[in-house]
Amino acid sequence: MQDQLLDQIPSLDLADFRSGDPQRKARFVQQLGEAYQSIGFVALKNHGLNDAQTKELYANVQAFFQLPDAAKQAYEKPELAGQRGYISKGKEHAKGRNTGDLKEFYHVGQEVEDATDPVGREYPANIWPTEVPGFHDSTFNAYRTLEAAGQDVLRAIALYLELPEDYFDDKVRHGNSILRPIHYFPIEDPDAVPADAVRAAEHGDINLITLLMGASADGLQVLRRDGQWIAITALPDQIVVNVGDMLQRLTNGVLRSTIHRVVNPPREKMNTSRYSIPFFMHPRSEMSLAALPHLVTADNPKKEADITAGEFLNERLIELGLKKK
Repeated sequence: MQDQLLDQIPSLDLADFRSGDPQRKARFVQQLGEAYQSIGFVALKNHGLNDAQTKELYANVQAFFQLPDAAKQAYEKPELAGQRGYISKGKEHAKGRNTGDLKEFYHVGQEVEDATDPVGREYPANIWPTEVPGFHDSTFNAYRTLEAAGQDVLRAIALYLELPEDYFDDKVRHGNSILRPIHYFPIEDPDAVPADAVRAAEHGDINLITLLMGASADGLQVLRRDGQWIAITALPDQIVVNVGDMLQRLTNGVLRSTIHRVVNPPREKMNTSRYSIPFFMHPRSEMSLAALPHLVTADNPKKEADITAGEFLNERLIELGLKKK
């Protein structure tokens, strides 16, 4: 399976895993694992978000991004290194690049209601825009729904890796996950931006897994092992779920964090908006990303030094230009 080159990402149904039917569940686990070994991406339906939730979420996200820049910038807190609130146009760039991406975004993070869990003290408070009253409820409902879907995907991954099904449960409980509504803003004059500026330059995600709403719009591409870029397409009722660098590191490269990008539209469509909403599923900062011992073999020697999730995230925030050394 690892040698197979796919022309499109596999489509799976989370209802199979949640069905209680052992055969449907086992088939889901196998198909998910094979996809994550070959291309690192799947399209997933029955993830828990319904049409009404999705419509309300996008309406509130669009309402925020349509505010004047000065109003949005009131919710930008540089001292938080992009962990919460608004991040303005061109602030983030891909690892290894200096040109900022043609996007602006907003970060909604974890809220820990259990006062006995000390991890809550690590997280800054969320920032809510007063101009869009529905922004809080719609984004946080999506946060919790995608978090629950992500927990089940990680349970399936654990089974595929021959770990206990609940292996990730305590590691992602109150994890440092982020919901990121993104606006790829209109470019009225394409000649006015740097020649190498793109909506999102090629990159791998930092986290364990990413659950992405809004992949149905043109532009998202993944890099196959043969060097060919293929377009990602998802139906309106699907989200795209991919492996992040933390999971690749933990599995010693058995599961693949595939490089992907969002390319610019044709020149005549550069003056249009594109929206997408990824949920970056992170573990708690103390989780070790040391390669799982049974995945280090003579044929697959250990690839990376031991590191915690918190240390790895800090390294990447500096590389992305969101945090100062």
